[in-house]
Amino acid sequence: MTPMPDLFAVAADALNALTGQEARLYEPLLAALPVDGASVSTFGDILAAEKISASDAQSFRLDELQFDLGEGPCWDALQTAAPVLEPDIRKRPNRTWPAFSEAILADDLGAVFAFPLILGPLRIGAIDLYTNRPYRLSSQSVQQISSLATVVSRLVLSRAIRLSHTEIENETDSATRQKFSRREIHQATGMVLAQLRIPAADALLVMQGHAFAAGRSMAEIAAEIIDRRLSFAVIESQIEGSHD
Repeated sequence: MTPMPDLFAVAADALNALTGQEARLYEPLLAALPVDGASVSTFGDILAAEKISASDAQSFRLDELQFDLGEGPCWDALQTAAPVLEPDIRKRPNRTWPAFSEAILADDLGAVFAFPLILGPLRIGAIDLYTNRPYRLSSQSVQQISSLATVVSRLVLSRAIRLSHTEIENETDSATRQKFSRREIHQATGMVLAQLRIPAADALLVMQGHAFAAGRSMAEIAAEIIDRRLSFAVIESQIEGSHD
């Protein structure tokens, strides 16, 4: 008898296959999760507010409302770096969002869930999920969705870097200097890896994301990390930052 496929593993593979097609990120989420709608958005300090993917008009509206009002599950999820779970959003909400709660009174919503998009210390955005009827996610589902959110975080950050109009590597020196810069970047990646205890690919992406957000080259960021003027170690939920 053929074993049933792991829906979350299948969803992770499907998400990774959507590089360059990020508008479809909602598709694997809907296929794996017991929800009626899903959306992926960026906002916060690293990336501009943008709807990357939305499965339907209701998902689109939920994001729009939260962006316009500056409150709601996605904002709390990103601020706390933890899932926000509202199994009965209209009748028994766990949190208070005066304007958002008023705005959704006429909507056909039961449950709303928000999962932060985070990579290392970088807070990127959130996944919003909704159901038409009240629904409670199991603790296992919360863990599995959080793992999918990490996959989505990589894809969304990579997309932002890919679509930027400036080269992350802005080297104009000699070939020798470029080669040396690559060694510096490799060394700095190892230091970030140790600081955050994340895979090397994610450590490099964190550096790229920071360079992108700051409008600086990877060589500059790497030099600051090596000189210990910049650390990505998290202290009280904040990056230590540059020390000039």
